[in-house]
This record gives sequence, C-alpha cells and structure tokens, in this order.
Amino acid sequence: MQLKPILTLDDVKKIAAAAEAEAVANKWAVVISIVDQGGHLLWLQRMDGVAPISAHIAPAKAKTAALGQRESRIYEEMINNGRVSFLSAPEIEGMLEGGVPIVIDGHYVGAVGVSGVKSAEDAQIARAGIAALA
Repeated sequence: MQLKPILTLDDVKKIAAAAEAEAVANKWAVVISIVDQGGHLLWLQRMDGVAPISAHIAPAKAKTAALGQRESRIYEEMINNGRVSFLSAPEIEGMLEGGVPIVIDGHYVGAVGVSGVKSAEDAQIARAGIAALA
C-alpha cells in the first residue's frame, strides 16, 4: 500500500490566507476555492466586490486542476488550439486558466482555483497560496 500526504484544515487555511494576501496586495477582488484530490470543496472565499459568477467559476477551475492533475489552463490551450472535443470531457467544467494543482512530495493532493481578475492573475493568486505550504 502506498501512503501519501493529504490536506489538513490548517493547510487549507494557510493556502487561503496567502492567496488572499496576494489578492489584497494587488487590489484584486476574487473568489478563492480549494479542493481535495477528488475535487471536493474544502474552502470557498468570496471577497467583496467580485462578480457572483466567480463563486461558480473558481471551484470549477480547482476541480479541473485536481482531477486532471495539471493546471486548468492546459485544457483551455488545447481547446484554443482546435481540440474542441475536450468540451465534452466528463467532470471538468473549469477549463480556464486559474486552477493550479497542489503537489506535495510528488503527490497530487488537491488544487486551488481563483476567479475574478485576468486569468493569469487568477493563477498568480493560486500559486501564491500554494507557496505557503513550502
């Protein structure tokens, strides 16, 4: 049997706090979502002033990154490059940049999804959150 790390509530709180700090430092209103390795929601934080739709987009990006074990932008790039069949892929809806997997000691343990600003900025916030675990 293999053993692997899992996210604890303390880990999730560290990620969320660091992601929020990155958003606040840049004056960006976003939704921050954190999921476990199965894409199950562990955290959802909607900052003041962000569009309501972002509360749906951020968890979708996180779930896509967790289940796919890659950044959600990879799917966006594949679709933009003509592989539109990925639009029918099951269980993944957040095929936009801003979902980043959390990898600990080579194990995929979850993901962070952010929505509310430009996609590259969403990903920047997600990465800042994940960096808090280092």
